[in-house]
Amino acid sequence: MLSVVKSKRKDADEILTLQKISYQSEAVIYNDWQLPALTQSLESLRNEFSNTIILKAVINTKIIGSVRAVAGNDCYKIGRLIVHPDYQKQGIGTALLEKIESINTSSKVFQLFTGSKSLSNIRFYEKSGYKIVETKTLSDKVELVFMEKYNSNPLAGWHDLDAGAVYRQFFHPFKANS
Repeated sequence: MLSVVKSKRKDADEILTLQKISYQSEAVIYNDWQLPALTQSLESLRNEFSNTIILKAVINTKIIGSVRAVAGNDCYKIGRLIVHPDYQKQGIGTALLEKIESINTSSKVFQLFTGSKSLSNIRFYEKSGYKIVETKTLSDKVELVFMEKYNSNPLAGWHDLDAGAVYRQFFHPFKANS
């Protein structure tokens, strides 16, 4: 049975191994084995646990997927959504994306990026409600596609409001004119 739960620092080695397996297909597409996901160190990933939400998808104690996110002021930056190649096309990526989005109730926008040649990734994110907003060149081999989706949570963005002003506007008793 699949479970998607918060990762712990002790999972870093298994997640990094999975990440390097999962990004092999991207390396082939771009003919570039120096992609940041393939060259990330274990120490670097362990350091991410201090300021990044890292989820894992687990079946029978084996980590078969992962995703990360960092909350900004008005945006929630999602990255490194990975699923082991043997488990792809089974809804695990969707489960990871939906879970990481559900954790953040305050950001107005979810943001992520993928490579412009990663057409199946782009289709997956578009199916999940993301829209392409920008492209940027990473190297002579790689162009990135930046995508966004507005948070459908009705409380998203409310952290920006002045609670006192809202109270006075809507809940303060009306005074009769004298």
